[in-house]
Amino acid sequence: MDKETVLLGGGCFWCTEAVFTMLKGIYSVAPGYAGGQVEKPTYEQVSTGNTGHIEVIKIEYNPNKIAFEELLQVFFETHDPTTPNRQGNDVGPQYHSAVFYTTDRQKEKTEHYIKMIAGKYQKPIVITVAPFKTFWPAEDYHQKYYENHKDAGYCQVIIDPKVEKIRHQFKDLLK
Repeated sequence: MDKETVLLGGGCFWCTEAVFTMLKGIYSVAPGYAGGQVEKPTYEQVSTGNTGHIEVIKIEYNPNKIAFEELLQVFFETHDPTTPNRQGNDVGPQYHSAVFYTTDRQKEKTEHYIKMIAGKYQKPIVITVAPFKTFWPAEDYHQKYYENHKDAGYCQVIIDPKVEKIRHQFKDLLK
């Protein structure tokens, strides 16, 4: 199989989209919403924190070019999995850390990876690991946000450091 899908929630989807589009073996990265009770939610609805949705990115990738474990490494290096419903100044249940898997192998590898790195943190890891059910793409203005708004303050202060970290720490995984 040369194409797999996983959904990752690591805070604001602008950040995770920017990071994962840099990696080799990635076919597509799309920001959107997973979980929750509302069909076709809007950003405004999700931002209230009342829909149960998490901001995620849907990644389609070639497991022959980038291993799932490598995706997990990058994911855990670019967000704090110990803060429930928060990443930095972004606060609310929509910023909860999550992996929505599409295969049993992804589930097993995620659970194993979490156990392996748990000692690295002073607080417990509070990530949701659940099967993929529904993905709602975010509105067009969220797509490729970093690519289209590199001069925006949020991009310079929050996203740029994550992008630089990946460029230095994961050179072998870059396109």
